[in-house]
Amino acid sequence: MSRNQRIGLIVAAVAVAVLAFVIASPGGDDDGDKASQTTATPSTDTTETPSTDTTERQTEAPAPPKPTVTRIDIRGGQVVGGPAEIHAKNGDTVVIVVSADAPDDIHLHGYDIEKPVEPGKPATFRFKANLEGEFELESHVAEGAGREPLVGTLIVEPR
Repeated sequence: MSRNQRIGLIVAAVAVAVLAFVIASPGGDDDGDKASQTTATPSTDTTETPSTDTTERQTEAPAPPKPTVTRIDIRGGQVVGGPAEIHAKNGDTVVIVVSADAPDDIHLHGYDIEKPVEPGKPATFRFKANLEGEFELESHVAEGAGREPLVGTLIVEPR
């Protein structure tokens, strides 16, 4: 085999390796769901073209569990069953649905989310728990009337 044929074979092997890498790359997919690893090895037999050995490994993270929905019901100005205690880990999606038999404004302290609630129109709080600690969910109507405003406590723990 001449020197030029060997150089051509090496160039072809590199081109195949680069092409295989480009094809197997995630292609700018920011969520990193899949990763491919490609290696190219030129054949030592000069009668064959370079071969590629492609090994794929799945690195898909399991789908996050559906968030648990916490339901709070306010009747006659009182929380049915007492104030809720809601637990979450940092990064979890939290869903809280508050229904009431009278108009009210419900406020989640710390996250500064406030939602109105009316009979037949529950307030749905859906957010990512990205602050750790204990946060009170309160009724502005109860607070304004001098009653206990606590509807629930959100406890967000480190992951």
